[in-house]
Amino acid sequence: MAKMWKGRFKSKTHPLMEAFGQSISFDQELGRQDVAGSLAHAKMLHAVGLLSNGDYKAIKKGLDSIHKDIESGKMRYDPANEDIHMSIEAELTARIGEPAKKLHTGRSRNDQVATDLRLWTREKQDVIMGRLRDLMNALVDVGQRERHLVIPGYTHLQRAQPVLLAHHLMAYVEMFARDRERMADCRRRTNRLPLGSGALAGTTLPLDRDMVRKELGFDSLCENSMDAVSDRDFVIETLFCLSLIAIHTSRLAEDIIHWTSSEWSLAKLDDAWSTGSSIMPQKRNPDLLELTRGKTGRVVGSLVSLLMVVKGLPMTYNRDLQEDKEPLFDAVRTVDFVLECLAAFLPTLTFDKNRAAAMLQDGFLDATVLAEYLVEKGLPFRSAHEVSGLLVRRAEDTGRQLRDLSHDEMRAASPLIGIDVYQRLDPARTPGSYKTAGAASPRSVSRALTAWRKRLAK
Repeated sequence: MAKMWKGRFKSKTHPLMEAFGQSISFDQELGRQDVAGSLAHAKMLHAVGLLSNGDYKAIKKGLDSIHKDIESGKMRYDPANEDIHMSIEAELTARIGEPAKKLHTGRSRNDQVATDLRLWTREKQDVIMGRLRDLMNALVDVGQRERHLVIPGYTHLQRAQPVLLAHHLMAYVEMFARDRERMADCRRRTNRLPLGSGALAGTTLPLDRDMVRKELGFDSLCENSMDAVSDRDFVIETLFCLSLIAIHTSRLAEDIIHWTSSEWSLAKLDDAWSTGSSIMPQKRNPDLLELTRGKTGRVVGSLVSLLMVVKGLPMTYNRDLQEDKEPLFDAVRTVDFVLECLAAFLPTLTFDKNRAAAMLQDGFLDATVLAEYLVEKGLPFRSAHEVSGLLVRRAEDTGRQLRDLSHDEMRAASPLIGIDVYQRLDPARTPGSYKTAGAASPRSVSRALTAWRKRLAK
């Protein structure tokens, strides 16, 4: 049993209970944040007259030395101290003696852990946003390199209309940009200070919470002491943001898995990012991409796990909330590593221009262009759609492409079709005819590449 509880209890905690209740095995991750919070708290206690000058100097010196040991990896945690807060306080007591007992004045582990976790989460949110920026830059780089390559675009996994590969990649840039916006917005709500709320009701001591807020770089205070110690919305929000990032990386991975498959043969994996088979010598497996896809379930599972933890909790702090850390830590580590790997992998991906050109010849990718050509000639779209469909069926039945049909065959379907139609019926040139803002046209894609390059440079 930790020494600080001996005044209340007569007997020692059962060893199984100690093992079951401990969190030091994983919440030591919060060591730097716990020291930072304690330093700010001690400085405030001194400022309001609750710590003498000598005690404050001793506490600061002790905490600084603990911080140094944490940073260097020399810090060792005693399993008998069930969590990071008790471990650091016990270590401080061992180093400086009696003054350490004054550090916990006016605070509870409830507001302490909430503060530590917000500090940790805030830091990791910034890391993830940086990783997203790196991945977006990689996508823009590949898009710029392959800006002239036309590939089939798909709906329902069926070839639909020609698009620039860069446009396809820039769709993911848009997704990851929204992910950054969500994380930044989540960070704003994370960056509120709980410390000073005590166990749940505040304290009778004259603490200066705003001083601590400024010292730790929080934007504002948690305004309700009960909410401050029990709120884990910021963790759930962060896990949601991470889950959506993981889903987006999984979609990107799935597309590249298709492109690099033997059936597509549109792209090739670099040897450095491929693995072989234990039995089939010819294999080049996309393990990075498959693991990216697979780890998404793990991240989403972390979100669901914490949602289930908090769904029925009464006010205010309950020990169930100890279960908030492992899902968060794991999800952050997972997404961080996935983003880092994908940003390094993407520049190595190469595309086969001849294969892309061949893929454009199947699937009647210019059928929509033909329908829109007829609309320009004055035919209502539904009628134009029907005419184009009839011509697709004729070409398909005779093993030809639309541009292989004779002008007489075309006019038999609609007298509005002129000889100029053949200028439109080349899927490789189709993107050049897209006119709407945000379309897969060379002009629109070039504009997007330039705009994102500037935005990411900031």
